[in-house]
Amino acid sequence: MPRASGVLPCTVLVDALRLLAADGPAADLERAAASLAGSDPETAALVLRVRATIEAGRRREAELAALVDTARDLAGESDPGLVLDAIVRRARALLGTDVAYLTLYDAGRGDTFMRATAGSVSAAFQGLRLPVGAGLGGLVAQSRHAHWTTRYPADPRYRHTDEIDAAVSEEGIVAICGTPLLVGEEFVGVLFAANRSARPFTPDDVALLGSLAALAAVSLTQTRAAAETATALAGLRAAHADLARAADAHDRFAALVLGGGDVTDLAAALADLLDGWVRVVDDGGAPIATAGPVPDDLDVAACVHAAAADPGRLVAVAGAEAVTVVAAHQQLATLVVAPPAPGAASQGPRSRIVERAATVSALVLLFRAQASESEQRHRGEALLELLGGDTPSAALRDRVRALGVEIRRPHRVLVARCAEHERARLAVDAAHAVGRSGLVAERPDAVVVLLPDDEAGRLAEDLARPASDGSAPVTVGVSEPVLPAEGLVGAAADARRAAEALVALGREGRAGSVAELGFAALLLSRSPDVGGYVESVLGPLLEHDRRRGTDLVGTLAAWFAAGRSPTRAASTLHVHVNTVTQRLDRVRAVLGEDWQDPERTLELHLALRLRGLAR
Repeated sequence: MPRASGVLPCTVLVDALRLLAADGPAADLERAAASLAGSDPETAALVLRVRATIEAGRRREAELAALVDTARDLAGESDPGLVLDAIVRRARALLGTDVAYLTLYDAGRGDTFMRATAGSVSAAFQGLRLPVGAGLGGLVAQSRHAHWTTRYPADPRYRHTDEIDAAVSEEGIVAICGTPLLVGEEFVGVLFAANRSARPFTPDDVALLGSLAALAAVSLTQTRAAAETATALAGLRAAHADLARAADAHDRFAALVLGGGDVTDLAAALADLLDGWVRVVDDGGAPIATAGPVPDDLDVAACVHAAAADPGRLVAVAGAEAVTVVAAHQQLATLVVAPPAPGAASQGPRSRIVERAATVSALVLLFRAQASESEQRHRGEALLELLGGDTPSAALRDRVRALGVEIRRPHRVLVARCAEHERARLAVDAAHAVGRSGLVAERPDAVVVLLPDDEAGRLAEDLARPASDGSAPVTVGVSEPVLPAEGLVGAAADARRAAEALVALGREGRAGSVAELGFAALLLSRSPDVGGYVESVLGPLLEHDRRRGTDLVGTLAAWFAAGRSPTRAASTLHVHVNTVTQRLDRVRAVLGEDWQDPERTLELHLALRLRGLAR
């Protein structure tokens, strides 16, 4: 790591690290960073970035715990009014806003009305009704999508009315974010978070509010259904036993999550409760978790399709039942379970158990995905830094080692070119395939992968894909082996040239390296690296000449110029023909027995010509 001047004050750096390890006061850490900034501003900035990363992680953990607590609280609450009050209080606390409120849809009047508020001081605001399409909330109700604004009173995107604007003004609200409460296709209401100043809402804020809205919608529907069922079946002991069973199941799911369990644990618990098999699959039908003996003839595609048609609801499919796993309006997976046994009791409790399992699974998968996305972002940033300079700093090498990359082990760089709209998906697929053994980063023009030498060839073939069924091709260029500790700039350039050459040759959708393509990679590249090509072909001879003080390169050039005649070459060099023969024998010893094969001699001759023209 470069330093501004002088010697790094080690004691100040050690103090800063101690503060990080002990979660010391921010003011003390900032003073330590300020002391470092004079001699080593990059280290000072790194200390503050580490602190920011720790705080971001702590915030994510707190949000996960809060959402799990919210799900548990709501699932155990039977009064819809208390459910709504709990939701708005939790939304205001988690997002740190001045006000949070919730409106419910009135199907009879075709509008939404204020049902619960937290932090509100205006009676007019608390009694407000929002026609569909009017104001921000009315637009959310109409579009069924989240909307947010930093300055609502002056935002022309929304249809303002005197009544709404007066109530908003009396409450003093400036910034608003609203997201719909949906259960399947059913619109329930809108959950809002608002501030009395022009504070923007981040994508994380919108996603968190969406998760709360999803919990609120499902919990409200479930509590209403539970209340109606309890009233209608008050005299039936079997109904009470079924409800108790569903509540026990939810407590069991919540305990698993709070105890660190994952989707596999939830699937096992659900299979035990249903006395059958369970399988959780992703949007492509690939298994995420399995419990029990799943039939070999299970039509997973049909289950995913049927469940997606009625999100959040348990639907029957041939030989199974399925329900979508949804969070923040995003389908994360599908939960497929064995059908009920013939003559089994009412489906109501069973459906609630499976749907609650899907809700809890959604939370687990959502936060697992967020954690994976955060880790991949850090890994991608590390790779981009490695690609940004010739020799990585000691701090960067330490970071890369901490990510599981053996920087002293030979690696290859892969550059995968594809259509822009498929690049993000390709990066995700590559990251899943690489795991912790390599790094993946998305660049504006390609996806770049760093992978151990012995794994790179297989992955390159897996990533390469010809155009088919409307999908664009993926073309992969592969570098020669290189040590990450010594820099990746040249290797990345080689891989890029190989990909460009494949495209220029009409071989899109395939994988190849500079070594395999030879001079074609040089001639067809948009940014030819003549020096790099010459070094890659003549490097062993040039190094031999530098070490031994010989001129094997000159002898080889004279031999080619003489039509491969040792006699004429000797005349040109003014040496005996035996001397030329001896030198050519040394060329063979350096380059290998195949140096006179047609393809190899073509590469050598071209490299010698380019070297001669460049001198």
